[in-house]
Amino acid sequence: MPTIDETRREVSVTAADLPLFCPRAGAPLWARHPRVYLDVLKTGAATCPYCSTTYRFTGAKPKGHH
Repeated sequence: MPTIDETRREVSVTAADLPLFCPRAGAPLWARHPRVYLDVLKTGAATCPYCSTTYRFTGAKPKGHH
């Protein structure tokens, strides 16, 4: 798994990253906080309440049975 650069404040995510949570896997120890799940499908973006990183959804939405 590649190392995630948690110093960036905006991260693009795709359907492969769902379910989305912050902090991401591979984040350095200093960037850790309690895990929160973020819904980026409703508005196309979500901001972590702990570290203020904004996640923007790009690409095709996943197909499901909702």
